[in-house]
Amino acid sequence: MTRRQQWLVVGGIILAASGAAAVAANRLAVPDPVSVGFRAPDFQAKRLDDTTRVARLADYDGGVVLLNVWATWCQPCREEMPSIERLFQELGPRGLRVVAVSVDDGGAEADIREFVREFGLTFDVVHDPTGRILQTYQMIGVPETFLIDRSGVIRKKAFAADWYSDENRNLVAGLIGSVEERGF
Repeated sequence: MTRRQQWLVVGGIILAASGAAAVAANRLAVPDPVSVGFRAPDFQAKRLDDTTRVARLADYDGGVVLLNVWATWCQPCREEMPSIERLFQELGPRGLRVVAVSVDDGGAEADIREFVREFGLTFDVVHDPTGRILQTYQMIGVPETFLIDRSGVIRKKAFAADWYSDENRNLVAGLIGSVEERGF
C-alpha cells in the first residue's frame, strides 16, 4: 500500500469515527417521546396567587392528573374547558387533580384570571409565559391535554376533547378507582 493510500485509509477511519460520534451525540440529545405509555416530564409554571412560588407536575405526585395546556385566545380551548370543569366537579372529590397551564404571553395574568372567572374554574390554573411546556411536551398547538396516572405515566393524550364524555369519565374514574383500591 502506498503512503497516499495509507493516509486515505486513516482519514476515512477518522471521518467514519467522527460521523458515528456525531450520530451518537444527536441520539443522546433527543428527548424521550411524550406520548401514551411514557412518563410525563416535569414542568414549571407561575402560580396566579401573586407569589413567587411555581407549580410543577411533581407537586401532584401520586395522584391522577389531567394536565391541560391552553390559551385565553384559543376558541377550541374555550369550548373544551367547561367539560374539564364538569369532570373535575364530579371526580375531584374522588382524587382527580386538574392543572391547566396557560401559555399566553407574559403580562396576560389579568386575562387569565378573567377567563377563570368567566368559566367558573375551580381547579389549579397556572401560567407559563415562556411557552416552555410546549417544547417540553413536544406540542404543536393548543389545547392539548394529558391524562397522567399515579405513577406519572401518560394514559391518554387528546386535542380539544369532551372530557365529560362517558368514555373519558370512565377512563378517569378507572384510574382513580385503582388509586382508591390501594388506599391513596
